[in-house]
Formats: sequence, C-alpha cells, structure tokens
Amino acid sequence: MSNMIRDPSEYFSRGCGRCPLFDTPRCKAKRWALPLAALRKIIRSTGLDEEAKWGVPVYTDRGKNILILSALKDLVSVGFLKGVLMSDPAQVLEKPGPNSHIDRVLRFRDMKRIDELEETLRDHIREAVEIERSGRKLPPRPPSDLEVPEEFQSVLDGDPAISAAFYALTPGRQKGYLLYFAGAKQSVTRSSRVEKCIPKILDGIGLHDRFD
Repeated sequence: MSNMIRDPSEYFSRGCGRCPLFDTPRCKAKRWALPLAALRKIIRSTGLDEEAKWGVPVYTDRGKNILILSALKDLVSVGFLKGVLMSDPAQVLEKPGPNSHIDRVLRFRDMKRIDELEETLRDHIREAVEIERSGRKLPPRPPSDLEVPEEFQSVLDGDPAISAAFYALTPGRQKGYLLYFAGAKQSVTRSSRVEKCIPKILDGIGLHDRFD
C-alpha cells in the first residue's frame, strides 16, 4: 500500500499503486486506458473536483465524495457512493455485489456503451450531487447473516471498486477474509489487516493465493 498514488492523474498513466502490477503493461488501468480517459472527460466536465483516495480517482463536490472511477479486471466502473438513494429510470445502475447496500455502479466494457450512456451518466451525476447537497439520509442497513467487521464494512461502503471485487470472489474466499479480519481483537489491527489485503481483493484472489 506504500506505493498507492496520491495524484489522481497518475492513476491513468501508471495505475493505483496497490499491487505489484503498478506501472506495468498488465495494470488494469493501463489495459482500460481509453474507456477510463473517455469517462474521466465526461465526469470532469460536470464540475466535480478530482482527487485520489484509496489509490483511485474520487470525484467530490464541496469536499464530499460523490463517485469513484476505477478499472477492474473485466470492466470499468463508475461507482456512486449513495447510489441507493438515486432514481434509475434507464435501469442501468447495479449493486457492486449481492450484499451491497448503499453504493451503485455503472459498468462499462466498451466505448460503445460509454457513447450510449453519456447523457444518462451526466443525469446520474447531477442527481448524485443534488442528493449529497440535500443532506438526505441513507436507509438503515438490513440485518445480514454475514458478519462483516465494521472496519471492512466502512471500506466496502466507501469504495464501490473494492466492494465489487470482494463480492465477485467465491464464497470461500470471502469467508476467509472475513474470518481473518474478525480474528483480530483490536480495531487498529483489524484496520491494518484490511488495508494489507485490499490489493489481493482488487486482484480477485484469495487470502492465501499469490499474485500472478
């Protein structure tokens, strides 16, 4: 995590810095360079500020996080941090994973879909900003049989990219991470374990797997 980028522009040329593929041809940000550039241009034209958080570009309004742009293995994701409050007349917003509660994502796998959904994306960005400025409250989280330590849940709620990657793992791999996180008695240790595991989660591999 020490190489995690701090300048959002660096993400588009080198990647996030959270895994050994940073600044290599195999980096997901490099493989998806054209869709990322197209989406970045659209998002920046709406007036949002661009920052780097969690190693990915985060777009903010008046200091509040609105959305995240990131490349995963098979797609590019625009994640709305309070997507559960948004209307979706075109029915294009998706949960990052089956247990996701708050965030919603727009997924892009080619340039054609970006062209088709450009105006829809702009509408969603405007609505997301309005929701944040209005101070609307998020709905309470429903009870779950899956015990997720709050240190990790806060990461899932704040980063649709990590949420999507985690819930794309096999149930066994998900359980392995959750048991490992929950096994630490102190919050600071749980947070440290979560932080160290994020690169593996984003790369779609389990706790005891190795990077390719």
